[in-house]
Amino acid sequence: MPDFFQNGSIGTIHQLNERETSELEKNLAQWGKESPIALVIPCLFSELENSALPKIVDELTQASYLSEIVVGLDNASKDQFEIAKKFFSKLPQKHRILWQDGPHLQEINQSLGRFGFPPERSGKGRNMWFCLGYLLARNEFQTIACHDADIKNYDRSLLARLLYPIVQPSFNYAFAKGYYYRASTDQSETRLHGRVSRLYVTPLIRALSTTFGRTDELEYLDSFRYPLAGESAMDISVARSLRFPSDWGLEIGVLSEVYARYPNARICQVDIASDYDHKHQPLSDDDKTTGLHRMSRDIAKAFFRKLTTSGFSLTQESFRTLRATYMRAALELIEHYESDAVSNSMTYDRKQEESMVSLFGQSVLEAGEDFLQNPLENPFTSSWSEVQSENKEVFVNLLAAIESDNDTP
Repeated sequence: MPDFFQNGSIGTIHQLNERETSELEKNLAQWGKESPIALVIPCLFSELENSALPKIVDELTQASYLSEIVVGLDNASKDQFEIAKKFFSKLPQKHRILWQDGPHLQEINQSLGRFGFPPERSGKGRNMWFCLGYLLARNEFQTIACHDADIKNYDRSLLARLLYPIVQPSFNYAFAKGYYYRASTDQSETRLHGRVSRLYVTPLIRALSTTFGRTDELEYLDSFRYPLAGESAMDISVARSLRFPSDWGLEIGVLSEVYARYPNARICQVDIASDYDHKHQPLSDDDKTTGLHRMSRDIAKAFFRKLTTSGFSLTQESFRTLRATYMRAALELIEHYESDAVSNSMTYDRKQEESMVSLFGQSVLEAGEDFLQNPLENPFTSSWSEVQSENKEVFVNLLAAIESDNDTP
C-alpha cells in the first residue's frame, strides 16, 4: 500500500496509483518539444553480455520522447567498442557512445590536468562526468536523466516517473533522486537487498548526528529513502555545476554537491519502481580494495570530508566513538528489518546481516585511519562550468573526439 508521508527536508513524489506509462510519456513528449530530454547510461562492456542491458535497450526503443541517449562505455577495447556500437544501433533515438578508454577521451582527460580525473582513477564518476560534459557541449538539452545498466527488472515506466518532476513545467524541482524497494525472489524465497543503504548509510548518518551533533546536511541526507540509488534526473544547470568524486562515495558526494548549490525546496526523491533488482557486489570482507568493503570505506570518507568542511574536528578517539554508536544504531535497525521480513513471509538471515554490520563497523575505523593520514585528499573533479572558464576550447575538442569515435566504422 502506498503512503503519502513527507519526511525529512526534501519533497517526496510517491506512486499513489497505477498511472499509465503512456500517459506520462505523452506529457514528457509534449514538454520535451520545448525542453529536450537526454538520458545517460554508464556501463561496463561486460554488461552488454548480461541479460539486463538487452532488455533495457528494448524498453528504451519505445521512449520516443528522448531526444538523445548517451552511453558511457568503460573497460572496453577497440573491438569491444565496435561491438557496442552495433549493440546499441537498434535505438531509434540519436545516440552516442563515449569510449572512456579510447585514445581521444584519454588525451582530453590528460590535457585537462588538475581539472580532470587522474589517469589512474577510472570508474563511474569519470564516466558520468564525461557524459554530462558531452551533453553540455551540445547545448541542446534542458533535462538529463541517468540510470544504471544492470537493472534486471527494468521497465520504461521507471524512467518516465523519474523525469516527470523535473520536466513538469509547473514544478520547481532541479534535481530528483529515484527510490524503490530492493528485493529479489529466487526459488520462491524473497529476500531484502539494499544492504549498504539499510545496514550502513542510514545508521551511519544517524550515528554521525549522535556523535558530532545534528547538522542540516545530515538531516538532508537522512531524508533520502535510498541514497545510493543510481537513478537521478536533473536540470541542465545542475549538470553544469556538479563536481564528481572518483571513488565509491559517488552517490553521497553528488547529493552533497546538490545540497551545496540548491535549496532543499528544489530537491526531491521519486518512487520509481514497486520493486527493483540489479547485480549485487561481493562483500569482500578479506579485501578492503574491492566490493562492499571498499565501497563502505569510500562512503565513510565522503561523510568525513563533509564534516571537516563544516568545522568539525575528527580524531582517532572520535572514530572509535562513531564506530560504537554506528554498531548500536545498525543492530537496532536489524530488529526492525527482521520483523518486517517475517511479517511479509520473507527469508531473513539475521546472522549474515549482523556479520555485515561488523564488517561495516570495521570500515568506519579503516576509513578514519585513511582520512587522518590524508585529510586533504580531494577525489572530486572540477565542474564543467569551472573547466570551461579556464579552457575555452574544451567543448569543441570533446565534441570532435566523440563524433570521431562514433563516425568511424
